[in-house]
Amino acid sequence: TLIGKRVVVLGAGDLAVNLAARLAPFEAEVTLVGQRARPGVVAFEDIDRLLPTADVVVAMLPATEATHHTIDAGFLANLRDGAVVVNAGRGGAVDTDALLNELRSGRLRAALDVTDPEPLPATHPLWSAPGLVLTPHVAGSTTGFEERAWAVARDQISVYADGGLPPNLVAGPRAVAG
Repeated sequence: TLIGKRVVVLGAGDLAVNLAARLAPFEAEVTLVGQRARPGVVAFEDIDRLLPTADVVVAMLPATEATHHTIDAGFLANLRDGAVVVNAGRGGAVDTDALLNELRSGRLRAALDVTDPEPLPATHPLWSAPGLVLTPHVAGSTTGFEERAWAVARDQISVYADGGLPPNLVAGPRAVAG
């Protein structure tokens, strides 16, 4: 059950907001984590206080230098025993070797829709890792996803055209202004 579970979502863009809305009916406590604090979003610099009580961590991060191996050995060590790591963003957000060590120990479990490397070679140890569910990078392939994607793009462009910063901005303001 998700009732009463603490779910920490790494990312605060459209996908993360939609995930939080879908978890709400299950009475999960969802915390969105973004680059900076704002209403409804905790800054990534405060992640260490969230991890020890998290039941689930969901990575919905873009592939950038800043997000590469966000979930590394130190991050995983801060999670409580039995926590579940989910990666539905980009494979590089997770240090695969560090995750494999935790899975093999039986301390953590995971569900990966994306991996590093991707595609996953047939002989890769993730295929036989205990406590792991692998899916073939299809999390976004749902009914109506194209319409939702265009609506998000339209809204982002509209905010930018009106002189604002898009809410799902991946790069910092300087990158947009430059």
